[in-house]
Amino acid sequence: MGKPTGFLEYTRKDNTTIPPVERIGNYKEFHVPMSEEERRIQGARCMECGVPFCQSGMLIGGMASGCPLNNLIPEWNDLLYRGNSRQALNRLLRTNNFPEFTGRVCPAPCEAACTCNLNGLPVTIKENELGIIENGYETGSIQPVIPAVRTGKRIAVIGSGPAGLAAADQLNRRGHQVTVYERSDRIGGLLMYGIPNMKLEKQVIDRRISLMKQEGVEFVTGVDVGRDQQASALLQEYDSIILACGASNPRDIKAPGRDLKGIYFAVDYLKSVTKSLLDSGFSDHAYVDAKGKKVLVIGGGDTGNDCVGTAIRQGAESVIQLEMMPKLPVSRTPTNPWPEWPRVLKTDYGQEEAIAVFGTDPRIYQCTVKEFIGDKDGNLKKVKLVNLEPKKDEKTGRTVMTEIPGSEYEMDIDLVLIAAGFLGAQKYVADAFGVSLNERTNVETDRYRTNVPKVFAAGDMRRGQSLVVWAIREGREAAKAVDESLIGYTNLE
Repeated sequence: MGKPTGFLEYTRKDNTTIPPVERIGNYKEFHVPMSEEERRIQGARCMECGVPFCQSGMLIGGMASGCPLNNLIPEWNDLLYRGNSRQALNRLLRTNNFPEFTGRVCPAPCEAACTCNLNGLPVTIKENELGIIENGYETGSIQPVIPAVRTGKRIAVIGSGPAGLAAADQLNRRGHQVTVYERSDRIGGLLMYGIPNMKLEKQVIDRRISLMKQEGVEFVTGVDVGRDQQASALLQEYDSIILACGASNPRDIKAPGRDLKGIYFAVDYLKSVTKSLLDSGFSDHAYVDAKGKKVLVIGGGDTGNDCVGTAIRQGAESVIQLEMMPKLPVSRTPTNPWPEWPRVLKTDYGQEEAIAVFGTDPRIYQCTVKEFIGDKDGNLKKVKLVNLEPKKDEKTGRTVMTEIPGSEYEMDIDLVLIAAGFLGAQKYVADAFGVSLNERTNVETDRYRTNVPKVFAAGDMRRGQSLVVWAIREGREAAKAVDESLIGYTNLE
C-alpha cells in the first residue's frame, strides 16, 4: 500500500505544534495541520508490510496492539497518497464513526504496532486519519445520511460519551429510532467535560452532534436516568436500552486529612474549568482555580497530564505530578518487543509545558501521599509524601509498591487534584435497571447483554476505564447485539 519505497524515501513528519510558552495563553488546540501535499507524502510511507499489525487490534501482554476498531489503515493511506480523498474518507468511516475524535485524543496503538518501528519511525497514522476526516468536512463530502426506511423499533441510549454516541449512530443508520439521554447539560460525556478544550475543542463535538440530529438521532440533556427518570418507564417505552454511562467512580486517596478544603477529584476540576469556559469564558468564576497556587496532581496518566496543562494555563505558582510506579525507560527493553505496546517514557503536552514554564519535569516517581496537612481553618497547606520501592508479594507473586521506612518528607501544597483512575460504574444506575455488577463493579454482560431482558451495556461501564477508541468499538459491538435481538440478524459491521 502507499508507495512501496515510500518509507525509504521519506522521513516521518508531524504536524507543527505551537510552542508551549505561547500556547498556554489560551485553551485552543495547538497543532497546525500540514499541507495536503505534505500529508500525501506521509501517506506514502505506509509500506506493503504484508502483515499490517497496525489494524490488528489484538491484546498482547494484556495491552492493545494495533487499532481496536480494526481501521483499514493501509487502504486509506494508499488512497491518501494517490489523492483519492473521497474514497479514503469512505474507507475510514467504514470502521470508525468519529475519526475527528480519535484523530485528536487517541494514544495511537496503531502507530505503536506499525512495522516501520522495526527500523525507524512509524507512519503518522493518527494525523493522517485526522487529515482525511477534516478534509471531508471542509470539502462538503460529509453530509447527513438519513435512513430510507425506519423499522419502527425504539432504542434508548443512556449516556452520550463515545460508546453511547457510536451505538446511537450505528442503530440509527440501521433505521431504528434512537434517543440518547445525558444527565449533563451538554452532549458528549467524557469527550465534553473529561477532556480539556486544548486537546479537543468542543465545536468539534457539536459539529458531529448536529450531523447526527439531522440524521434522526434524538438527544435529551439534563436528565439523570435512575434519579430524574425512572428506569421502569424507559423499559416500558423502548424496545431496547443500552447503558453507556461510563466508569464514573473516581478512585480516592485515603490518607489522613482527606477532608481538608483544597482537595478535588481531577474529573470535577476539569469539568468545572471546561464548563465555565463554554458557559461564560470564565467570567462566571464557577470553576476550581489554580491561579497562584502550589498544585499537586496525584496520578501519572492522561488525566493527570490534562490537570497539569490546565493548572499551568490558570497561572499556577508550581505544579508537581506524583507517579507511584518507577520511571519507564526511554526506549523498548528486550522484554517489551514490537508489536507490543511500548512501555516507554512519554512526555505529554502538559509535562512539556511544565518544563518550559518551571524548568523541570513535574513528575516525581515512586512516591505517594501519606498525609494531607491543613491549618486551623481546615485549608490544605502541606502534604506529607513517602517514597516507594517495588517488592514481590510472597503470597501472590505480584510486584507491589511498598513504602520505604524513614523516607517521609513534607511539601508546601495548597491545591491537590486526584487523578488516580476510576473504579467502575455508579451503582445507582445499575440498581435502577436491576443489572448485575462483577467484582470490578462493572456491568456484567454476555456479549453486551445484561441479566435484564432488552438491557445492554457498553463502554467503560462494561469494560472499565479505557480509551476513547475502545469505547467506540464497544458502542459498535453493542449496536450489533441490539440490532440482532430486534430484527433476528444484523448487517452492521
